[in-house]
Amino acid sequence: MIRVAPGIAIDEGAISETFVRASGPGGQNVNKVATAVRLRFDPALSGLSDNIIIRLRTIAGRRMTQHGELLITAQRFRSQERNREAALATLLGLIERAAQRPVPRVATRPTAAAKQRRKAAKLHRARLKDARRSLPDED
Repeated sequence: MIRVAPGIAIDEGAISETFVRASGPGGQNVNKVATAVRLRFDPALSGLSDNIIIRLRTIAGRRMTQHGELLITAQRFRSQERNREAALATLLGLIERAAQRPVPRVATRPTAAAKQRRKAAKLHRARLKDARRSLPDED
């Protein structure tokens, strides 16, 4: 079990890693060694609550596959180990964000003073535009 936050842990069996060749700097090493990490996370096997999984799908966006797996690719570093750590850190960050409940929006109404200021600004803008308009020629 990997601890994400207090009271939240994910099963290691839900994570699988494959190593692929990375693009970018690295000299000949980039052509020989697969240093980039492609981390695949299956939320259904992770033991997370349904609410967190739903929010994770929203946060993940295009990183979520059609099969419901989360794909994270890390290739910033030249070593496999550092890329593994970066991919895992990205995953844990996403799960932490998903674990935070969104604050419900409370509908408010504008104050009378705010309505008055808005109308005054609209009137001022309208007068500016009227002043720019050319008057028709009277012949």
